[in-house]
Amino acid sequence: MASQKKLKKIYGDDLLWSGKKCICGLPISFTRYILTNTVLYTRVGLLSIKEDEIELYKIVDKVMEFPFGQRIVGCGTIKLTSKDSDTPQKILKAVKKPREVKKVLDDAVRVQRDKYMIRGRDMMGAASHFHNADDIDDIDDNNDG
Repeated sequence: MASQKKLKKIYGDDLLWSGKKCICGLPISFTRYILTNTVLYTRVGLLSIKEDEIELYKIVDKVMEFPFGQRIVGCGTIKLTSKDSDTPQKILKAVKKPREVKKVLDDAVRVQRDKYMIRGRDMMGAASHFHNADDIDDIDDNNDG
């Protein structure tokens, strides 16, 4: 089991949260979620490890689910939708204290979006290449003919 100290060594000091997928309320699976200031990682495996990442500013929607079996042991599932080409949907299944995790995730996403000056409308179409409203207006003027 990876300790917080070991995870900080691997992912840096900007580690915000880490947790495991729970089975019957116990973190005994080989799926670990790691949240840093900029990226959400999913590590799966014991001997061979597969790691997937999603940059936080690309997350566009979050949904929480509390199936009965998870809810009675204090767990829940967080489903993320993103504009990431490799990972359009990420599921953090059966995590402990899901509301607290979602709040930490919300805050980190907000910070990253503010850093890059990205808003929801910026994640659609050609406008996603620009970071302020003046550039978007220039596109509209050029397309008028």
